[in-house]
Amino acid sequence: MNRRVFLAPKLGILALAILLVALAVSGCSGGQGETGPQGPAGPPGKTGEPGSPGSTGLQGFPGPAGPVGPAGADGADGLAGKDGARGAAGQRGAEGKSGLLTLGPGLTTEGSNEGDVASVDFDGPGAASTVARSDHDHDSDYYTKLDLSSGTADVAWSSLTGVPGDLSSGGAAASVEWENIRNRPAGLDDGDDGLTSVGWADIQNKPSELNTTLGGLVCGSSEIAIYNGSTWVCGDPGPSPGEYVSSGQSCGPGLIASGFDSTGNLECAAIASGDEVPFLRGKHRVTTLVTGPGDAGFWNSVTVGDDGLPVIAYEANESLYLAQCDDVTCASATVSLIEATGTGDLHASVIIGTDGLPLISYRSSSNADLKIAHCQTVDCATSAKAILESAGNVGEFSSIAIGTDGLGIISYYDRTNGNLKVAHCNTTSCSSAAVTTVDSTGDVGRHTSITIGSDGFALISYYDMSNADLKVAHCTNLTCSASTVETIDSAGDVGRRTSIAIGIDGRGLISYFDATSNDLKVAHCTNISCSSSTFSSAVTSGGVGDWNSMTIGADGRAIISYYDSFNGALEIAHCADTLCTSATGIDVDATANVGQHSSITIGADGLPLIVYHDIISRNLKVVHCSNTRCVPNMRNR
Repeated sequence: MNRRVFLAPKLGILALAILLVALAVSGCSGGQGETGPQGPAGPPGKTGEPGSPGSTGLQGFPGPAGPVGPAGADGADGLAGKDGARGAAGQRGAEGKSGLLTLGPGLTTEGSNEGDVASVDFDGPGAASTVARSDHDHDSDYYTKLDLSSGTADVAWSSLTGVPGDLSSGGAAASVEWENIRNRPAGLDDGDDGLTSVGWADIQNKPSELNTTLGGLVCGSSEIAIYNGSTWVCGDPGPSPGEYVSSGQSCGPGLIASGFDSTGNLECAAIASGDEVPFLRGKHRVTTLVTGPGDAGFWNSVTVGDDGLPVIAYEANESLYLAQCDDVTCASATVSLIEATGTGDLHASVIIGTDGLPLISYRSSSNADLKIAHCQTVDCATSAKAILESAGNVGEFSSIAIGTDGLGIISYYDRTNGNLKVAHCNTTSCSSAAVTTVDSTGDVGRHTSITIGSDGFALISYYDMSNADLKVAHCTNLTCSASTVETIDSAGDVGRRTSIAIGIDGRGLISYFDATSNDLKVAHCTNISCSSSTFSSAVTSGGVGDWNSMTIGADGRAIISYYDSFNGALEIAHCADTLCTSATGIDVDATANVGQHSSITIGADGLPLIVYHDIISRNLKVVHCSNTRCVPNMRNR
C-alpha cells in the first residue's frame, strides 16, 4: 500500500526550519536561561582540522552527535557573559560532520550548498516498492479527511484495507449490520414496524411457478395436503366442529331438508306426492335400528360422518358391523359386515379419519389381537383390516381419536400384562402403528377413553383395577411415547365405564361409575394436563351411572347417557354448569330393560343421538333427542 506524506506550503516549510534550528541550538546549549551580552573572546587555542560547516537551515530528526574535537588552551574563556554558554565543538574533520546542525542516520542532505536541505528516507515495511521522501511533490489528486468523511470521494476498492474476506469486491457477505444498509424501505425497518405481509411482486428471485402438490404428492380434488408429524399426506379434514350446527340455512317453499353435503351445506329435496312431514310435538324419536342376527348392539360406538349422517360400530352375532344412518335422526340405516371376530367381546370404537372414511379399532376375539378396520367407502361396504398388536391378550376397551397430526391414536388394555397401552397409527389408513406402554403400575388400563386435549396431545381416562381408582394419563407428545399419570379419584371403587371429553373451558371432563355408591360421578380437570381436578356426584338417584358415555352439547355443557340398573332404563343427564357439579337425570327409554352399551354424540342438527342395547329384545336401538337438553315433550310457547 502507498502511503502519502502531505507537504505544507513552502512558507510553512521555512517557518518549520527556523523553529527546528532554534530547537537544535537549545538542545546543544544544555537548556540554560537567557544568554547575556557577548564578552570579549580569549586567545584562540589550537584547533583541529576543520570539517565542513553544519547546515544553518532546517533541523531534521536529530541523531547522536559526532565525537568532539580537542579544545584550545583557553577555550574555557570563549564566552565571557555571565550566563553565556559555549556551543558544542564541531566534529572531527575526519568524520566529515561538523557545525550547528547534527544529522543522524536516515537523514541526507542535498542542494547547491551542501547541508541546506534535509530529507528523510523511509526504509520501514511499507507496501510500496520504492521509498517515500518527505520532499516529494504530489503528481496526482489526493483526498483530505473532509472529502472522505463527507462521502464526496471515490476510492478504488483495491485501495481499501481491512475489508472482511466475505465482503470483498463481488463477494458474499455472511452478515451486514442493519444500520449500515442505506436506502432501506421505511415499511421494513429493523423488523419492528408491524409489517404483516409482503407483496408477491416485491419478492425477488421467486420461482416462476409453485409446486402445490408438495413434491410427488398429488391429492384429489376433494383432498388437501395434511402434515401428520413426519410427512405430508393427502386427506380431507372435513368440516370444522360446529359447521353442521350452524343454521342460517333453510329450504324454500315445498322443499324439505334431506341431509348435508361434505362441507356442511344443507341439502334440500322436493316433497314427493303422498309424502308427509311428521310433526312430533317435542317428542324424542326412539328407533329399533338393528334386530339381529344374534344379540345386536354390544360395545356400541357412534360418530357423525362428513356427510352429516351418523355411523355406528357394534357387535352382533360374534361379528363387527357398521351401520350408516340414512338420515340425521337415524330412523333407518344401511348395515355392512366388517369381520367375524369370534366368541368374546370386541370393544369397538369408531371415528372419522382425515380422509373422510370411518376408522374402527376393535379386538379380534378369535386370537386376542388389537385390530383396525379402515373403511374404503363411507358406508364401509368394503374395508382393509390390519393387526396393530398381537403380543398376548390385547385390544380390550379400545378407544380411538384423531390426533392433531391427522393420524389415529388408540388407547386399550393389555390383559396379559395388566397395562394401559397406546397405539399411534403410522398412516391415515392405520396399516401399522407404534405401540407404547403408558402405565404398568399394577393392573391398569380397563375402561379406557381417549380424547385430544387443548394442547394437541391425547388425554386418557381409565380404571386402576389394583386400587379401584380413576386415573388419567396425559401424553406429552403426538405419539404418546412420553406421558404423565395421575390418580383422580380414590374414594371407594370408582373409575369404571369412563368417558372423557374436552369442555368449552379447554379442560378435560370425565364421567365414570362409582360402584360403591351406585352413582354417576364427574371429574373436572383444573389444568390441561389434568394433574389436579375436582369431582362430584352428578346423579345419585340410585343404581345409575354404569355404561355411561359423555359428549359436549350445543349449549356448551356436558350431556351423559347411562344405564339405570334399578329401573332397567336408558337415562340422560344434562349438566347444570361447565364443571358438571350437578345434573338432572331423565328417562328417555324405559319400555324394557334397556340402556347398556350406550354411546352418545351430537348430530349434524345439533341434537343428541344415543345408541344402546335392548337386553330384552336383544336389539340395537337409537334415540334422537328433540331438543339440545334431551328433555321429553319440551316445546316453546
